[in-house]
Amino acid sequence: MRLYADRTFCIDTENAFKIGPHIETVEHESGTVIKLNLGEPDFSVPTHIKDEIKRQLDLDNTHYCDPKGLLTLRVAISKQISETRGLEVDPERVVVFPGGKPPIGLAQQVYCGPGDEVIYPSPGFPIYESFVRYVGAVPVPLHLDENYNFAFTPEYLSKLITPQTKLIYLNFPSNPTGGVVSTKQLEDIAQVILDLCPEEVRVYSDEIYENIVFDDQTHSSIASIPGMESRTIIASGFSKTYAWTGGRIGYAIFPTEEEANVFKNLNINYFSCVAPYNQEGARVALESHLSEKSISNMVAKFQERRDVILKKLNNITGISCEKPGGAFYLFPNISGICVNLGIVDYYAKLSTTERAKTSPSGLFQMFALYHHNVAVLDRQSFGKIGSEDQHYIRLSIASDLQLLEDGVRHLSDAVQDYSGIDKFFETRPDLNSS
Repeated sequence: MRLYADRTFCIDTENAFKIGPHIETVEHESGTVIKLNLGEPDFSVPTHIKDEIKRQLDLDNTHYCDPKGLLTLRVAISKQISETRGLEVDPERVVVFPGGKPPIGLAQQVYCGPGDEVIYPSPGFPIYESFVRYVGAVPVPLHLDENYNFAFTPEYLSKLITPQTKLIYLNFPSNPTGGVVSTKQLEDIAQVILDLCPEEVRVYSDEIYENIVFDDQTHSSIASIPGMESRTIIASGFSKTYAWTGGRIGYAIFPTEEEANVFKNLNINYFSCVAPYNQEGARVALESHLSEKSISNMVAKFQERRDVILKKLNNITGISCEKPGGAFYLFPNISGICVNLGIVDYYAKLSTTERAKTSPSGLFQMFALYHHNVAVLDRQSFGKIGSEDQHYIRLSIASDLQLLEDGVRHLSDAVQDYSGIDKFFETRPDLNSS
């Protein structure tokens, strides 16, 4: 008898958290690490939201509630989605989850059987890929093109759609690239889906960064394109917009009430319900006029940081970085660094087993951490399949500008540290830390 079921190790993890033990090791051995790895805004939850949570706690609103989500919050969500997407959303199509992650995986559990294909962006949020084999489906990465500002052409999507396609993930603004698409681009993407996919295929539109867009752009949803509302799951939440990552309030709007009730039943089985006092705080976040100012101030700071750090990165030999239109990440191409420091050559000489555990950008990530005390994430943290020859890192700009500038200086030192990289190759301290 075996201890674990076969599926247990089919699910992967999120490297933004997995790198934690390495950071602890470095801080113990050589001092403070500049952490540019986590996508967590360095702002406080707005006061008016916190005040409502405290008020609800004082009202003893701490007991079980509707597994679908409080009606007060679902009404607020449906109103906000209706106004911003030009749709008529019934609150009964809304389900509230403990954060934005659960519906990502649950969607694959609900809609996909063995052999069904899941199309997802790569680089993309790692949870899209990590769940696919866990549910017995087939992963089909939709590789985003740097030449298209990390979007994709409708023609490329059309080549990936087959009769086995069951679920298509979209994420704009994107994690990790910050890519944003126009309404025209979404119309072209939607036309491919309408032409090639039966009505049962679902599009999962992850819009968690919907309010974090730069340069006077506005967010567009594929659900707003004629014909797409009946096929699209709109997913969002409160972690990014309101700097409330610990609150764990996410939601999804489903094409039908029947589908929403299926997910409600999964909530009952997995979570029972989401904390009602936090849900009322989320309702206030959507309804209060104070939220707009809080959001705009935060987004302005992110844009300022983007502009400063983007320029500094592009001044480093071996780095080129596209200008992101949203979210709070930079996703520089480090192919030049990987060649100049001999990382590509070193990687090529590793055994097949060793290569499977890392990548050139993963080696640079660990070198930058262990020798230069700066934490970033490598390309394979955002989708492994088919990314072997893609050399990128992600920097979160959700930190104070001074800290970000210090981090870029550390990276600049790393790309010139030829003796340091040789020592790293000799000792591989990353292999000695759990």
